[in-house]
Amino acid sequence: MLSMGTTIFNALKTIIQAVNDASDLTEALNIVVQATRKALKADVVSVYYREIQSGELILMATDGLNANAIGKIRFPPNKGLVSLVMNQAEPINIADAHVHPNYCYVQETDEISFHGFLGIPIIHQRQTLGVLVVRHKQKKRFSSAQETFLITLAAQLAGAISYASQKGELSHWLSSVEGQSFSMQGLSGSPGYAIASAHIVIATANLDAVPDSNISNTQIESEIKSLEHAITQVELEYRQLSERMSDVLPKEELALFEVFILMLRSESLIDSIKNRIHAGQWAQAALRDTIAEHVKQFEQMEDAYFRERAVDIKDLGRRILLHLQMQQPSVNSISEPVILAGEEVYVSHLSDIPVHLLAGIVAMRGATSSHIAILARALGIPCIMGVDNLPLQRIKGETLLLDGYSGQLFIRPSHQIHQEYLQLIDADKKLNENLNKLINKPSHTLDDVHIPLYVNTGLLSDIGPSLKSGAEGVGLYRTEIPFLLHDGFPSEDEQVKIYQQVLKSFSPRPVTFRTLDIGGDKSLPYFPITEDNPFLGWRGIRIMLDHPEIFITQIRAILRANLTTSNLKLMLPMISDISEVDTTLELIRKSYDELSEDFKDLPYPEIGIMIEVPSAIYQIPAIAKRVDFFSIGSNDLTQYLLAVDRNNKQVADLYNSLHPSVLMAIKQIVDQAHQYNKPVSVCGEMAGDPVSALALLGLNVDSMSMSASSLLKVKSLIRSFSRQQANELSLQALKMESSQQIQKLFNDAIISAGHGDLVHNHNR
Repeated sequence: MLSMGTTIFNALKTIIQAVNDASDLTEALNIVVQATRKALKADVVSVYYREIQSGELILMATDGLNANAIGKIRFPPNKGLVSLVMNQAEPINIADAHVHPNYCYVQETDEISFHGFLGIPIIHQRQTLGVLVVRHKQKKRFSSAQETFLITLAAQLAGAISYASQKGELSHWLSSVEGQSFSMQGLSGSPGYAIASAHIVIATANLDAVPDSNISNTQIESEIKSLEHAITQVELEYRQLSERMSDVLPKEELALFEVFILMLRSESLIDSIKNRIHAGQWAQAALRDTIAEHVKQFEQMEDAYFRERAVDIKDLGRRILLHLQMQQPSVNSISEPVILAGEEVYVSHLSDIPVHLLAGIVAMRGATSSHIAILARALGIPCIMGVDNLPLQRIKGETLLLDGYSGQLFIRPSHQIHQEYLQLIDADKKLNENLNKLINKPSHTLDDVHIPLYVNTGLLSDIGPSLKSGAEGVGLYRTEIPFLLHDGFPSEDEQVKIYQQVLKSFSPRPVTFRTLDIGGDKSLPYFPITEDNPFLGWRGIRIMLDHPEIFITQIRAILRANLTTSNLKLMLPMISDISEVDTTLELIRKSYDELSEDFKDLPYPEIGIMIEVPSAIYQIPAIAKRVDFFSIGSNDLTQYLLAVDRNNKQVADLYNSLHPSVLMAIKQIVDQAHQYNKPVSVCGEMAGDPVSALALLGLNVDSMSMSASSLLKVKSLIRSFSRQQANELSLQALKMESSQQIQKLFNDAIISAGHGDLVHNHNR
């Protein structure tokens, strides 16, 4: 006869296999709670999930408690036995939960009659993901065999939950719990706070991106009319395709178009969509769910021919969706502030919404250095990038709270979180009001050292805000942005007009044009670049030297634009070798000589390079003999020095521009350049962060360039310290061993100077 231990461990194997075979996490959890309750003869089995940002434990599945409590019961991280298991990260096995000082009775679960309690932490890679709990009515502990059973099961469950989190299942589950708030983590693209409803950007003809949206009874008829119009248009497309192909395809193949039309007019398809519309779904979501249902049916068929028809069903759905999207009213009907959310957000999406109503941006894909993040910073709009598995389908119209400082996104934020951020928004507003008083004040240290502050820009629309910020010029004009806004490479004359506007607007203040810097995460739609490792590949000056026809056209346009203003400076990106400098300078001189034949008084600009690639640091003496100035691109320099992709959330915590190695590299750059009397600026994100700016001041950087929204904060910082004070702080920092120590050093100094408001958001 089998012992109890043998019996339950045989059951354990069966449960684990069933969990591995489950189609999704919900099915896996239901298997766990139901099968475990049966195997252990327990009265209750429940699984609680730890919501990462808040630390709350949420009831995710149960067999034995009130099922209506799923998703609604939340334990704070310091309350209840379940939270105690999570905090201690070890099992708790007690005979009577009611007498334990941490016990917390929750009426909604109907658990008053349960006494015995065994809680097991669900741990994956040292992180507690949740708690597995079993209860029984008797006042006795669970056996050691039962405890071992659950520890083994929890380990298996940890893998399933972690995998589901990566796939986005947890986000979708949390978003489906009506009225409950939850948060997600992304990467900071542009600082600031925003609270507004979500406006979803739907990828063209992408069924998976269609969000849920309920309609009223009065809207049903118009949605059905839109559907019927879309179907008619798709049928017309198929008939036109058939006619165009009639001369090149045999009749047997042409018959396929008739099959598509029959599928399109299938009563089961159309009736299913209409039934969903009548049930309250808008046409696009009704189409999405119906197509998914039909695709699943076809994919499960035994006949290979019918399985392959699933692809045709998907294509059919995409065609209908495209015509439904074309009927959507313009977003100009938006009358309240919105947060633009999408799988990918493009520059064109920004132009669709009035700027004064665009409260924030959140995207599932994209990097902190992507064009949309750069434009958000230029416009002063909070932005978060890389929010994996954002449940777009379920958040249309929901209230979002966006923290652009930390990269945190709250969906349906709780009253407490909402109030906390309203206070932060108010503090931000008061800070900006005080900073505005500095617009016409000089950027001088307490010992009267002038540190010019410039802006980074690339948009003509950003000229006004940049000038109003008190900027002393442009330290980085990103010439790739005008290229991005064109359908093809702009002509020389088109470029001249754009560049002239920038130079004239800032004249006589200097404007530093960076030559076309594409590649990496910045590709032009009409010049696609596909590489396994784009950040170490074909980008920046490398592309321009391989395509001198593009480079020379741009150089000619830039030089011509400077004819009447003479305030141009030219900067070369991604220099890694002396030969690149020599070849580039030859091309610039050649272009200048040719233009000088037609324009006798054409000024020759100062030319500098960006220090982004570590190899350039060790060639500064040689480069200094060839150029007029240096500009440190701290974003890429930090990334390459630390071997950290700052856009990869797996390692983003390792990216820190205050790393000792980064500060040492900057000191070496500045010291060497100054030996040759060459000025050094910084135009990366370091320059716009008050804490890092203090470090740069102490490392004797000559000027800094940043987004217009950061300029006054940095000016306030510079006016509060002497160069000598900053030198002493940086000298201490260079002796420290960690970025955390360095961060604290500069934070404490800024707080002591009475400017804690400048570091609050940075450390949030």
